[in-house]
Amino acid sequence: MATAYALAAPRNLLKIAIVGHVDHGKSTLVGRLLNDTDSLPAGKVDAVAEMCKRRGMPFEWAFVTDALRAERDQGITIDASHIRFSDAVRDYVLIDAPGHREFLKNMISGAAGCDAALVVIDADEGVREQSRRHGYLLHLLGVRQIAVAVTKMDTVDFDAARFGRIESDFRRLLEELGIELSAIVPVSGRDGDNIATRSAKTPWYHGPTVLEAAAAFEPMPEPVELPLRIPVQDVYKFDTRRIIAGRVESGRISVGDEIVFSPSNHVVKVKSLEGWNKESPIAFAEAGEPVGITLEDQVFVERGELISHVAQAPMETNVFRARLFWLGDAPLAAGKRYTLKLGAIEAVVDVEKVERVVDTADLVAANTDAVPRDAVADVILRSSSMLALDPATVNPRTGRFVLADGYDIVGGGLIDMDGYPDQRALITQRATNITSVENTVTDQMRMARNGHRGGVLWFTGLSGAGKSTLAVELERRLFQKGYQVYVLDGDNLRGGLNANLGFSPEDRAENIRRVGEVAALFARAGFVVLTAFISPYRTDRERARDAVGNDQFHEVYVSASLDVCEGRDPKGLYQRARTGEIPDFTGISAPYETPEACEVELNTGKLDVPESMEKLVAYVEKHFPYDGDS
Repeated sequence: MATAYALAAPRNLLKIAIVGHVDHGKSTLVGRLLNDTDSLPAGKVDAVAEMCKRRGMPFEWAFVTDALRAERDQGITIDASHIRFSDAVRDYVLIDAPGHREFLKNMISGAAGCDAALVVIDADEGVREQSRRHGYLLHLLGVRQIAVAVTKMDTVDFDAARFGRIESDFRRLLEELGIELSAIVPVSGRDGDNIATRSAKTPWYHGPTVLEAAAAFEPMPEPVELPLRIPVQDVYKFDTRRIIAGRVESGRISVGDEIVFSPSNHVVKVKSLEGWNKESPIAFAEAGEPVGITLEDQVFVERGELISHVAQAPMETNVFRARLFWLGDAPLAAGKRYTLKLGAIEAVVDVEKVERVVDTADLVAANTDAVPRDAVADVILRSSSMLALDPATVNPRTGRFVLADGYDIVGGGLIDMDGYPDQRALITQRATNITSVENTVTDQMRMARNGHRGGVLWFTGLSGAGKSTLAVELERRLFQKGYQVYVLDGDNLRGGLNANLGFSPEDRAENIRRVGEVAALFARAGFVVLTAFISPYRTDRERARDAVGNDQFHEVYVSASLDVCEGRDPKGLYQRARTGEIPDFTGISAPYETPEACEVELNTGKLDVPESMEKLVAYVEKHFPYDGDS
């Protein structure tokens, strides 16, 4: 008889999270599965039988896996446990996650990183709130292969109609999450019906057994097959060497590889590798192995940086969308600050926005500013520094994070960069083989000639808010007053300077970067520059401000609401975006980050053009006073 503690080397190891509501029969199913696959230690069943006899109770398969006396006494499984079993095809690890609501935190840590999941639902009780919550949590954790075991079918006389209703309810739930149910199996743990062998008590059922459903799951890509990721744990100095230490989370690193440290963007070649407790240098290291790295050129590296190959670098950003499960006693709300922990990274992040909160009981999304305990939410998090991140869909090993409040873990979730650009390519790389030319015409001379100083009024807001209308009218009025003034409009620049750019998050950010540099040149030439661009990302607007200079940059937020802008829809864009014809459309399928501290705000849903002009002209005359006699 094989044992759970003496399996042969894994042939094809598959990790399955098993989750279910308290008392739905999860431990009973597991105990029976281990027995029917000959995966129990010798004498285990006899020991359980003897214990049940002493207690004057019938044999209970759940006691096979409930190892702690406290768990048996309480009747609930508290700690996640790893249980091995095998069949003729492969080896399995069942990650037994707690079902009680108070132990959802344990379930999250238990289910993370699984290849698949088996959800246990009581035939008599059916799909309950906790079953729905487990389905959503598995979706949140990136588990896409899910089978269901409808347990205790003996308590409902193996009723096919009852099974059908449960199947319909849970399939509908998973379909709403974009998950196709792999299998749903009617079982009875007491007699082993449809667990490892097909039962004669369900002649109406023609699907797989639980064991066959498990065998049909596909393992996730091995960590070594994913892009290289090594979080820097520390940097050690030995004699003349600096050794960068970390654990290979995914991929493979070899001597001679060209690697990049993110977010510092240092590119360097690997000189040598050293393994843990290995006397001589090694040629390579793979996922799961600790490694010490020496470099051909010395660069400054800090703990928390992420090592990758140059061609498969992580995204760099200071703002990202996250799908979060909240565990804190106090609600999460916009404006609150937490510590993000991801690998060796620890960074302070602010909750910029709560986009939506989902009630896991009915999957209804609500627009609210606070996330209560045990709720799931889409939030925007912003760091004061650049972070190296992977979306969970790209690399599930580095795309998960937790949030801490002090010493307490209060939330966990998945990184989702949808709608936000990779800022790595947007960091301006200054050429080294150039020499700046100093103008002989000074700013003071231009001011004396023009009668006013130069600068930029940066109009930002949703499409249809009125940016171009206001900028063009302001240009006309200022020109009549004698100002050197010019409008840089989004559509006009995309027809020429930026004709090679599309509307992806990265291209949109590059569009704004170029506009900021051009506007800076116009401002230094003494012009009052009026730009009319959606410019949805706060980081991009800040980069434009840096290019122009803070004292010359004036942000004008045209704050018309989405309803107002969509009602106008002067170009018919919103309608096309609603139908999916235009992807990544700001306000619909892509984010707009409102300014935090703009110089001017105009609500064109309440102000007409003359009223807006009155405010704008007054602002320009105050900050760009015109002296026509100078």
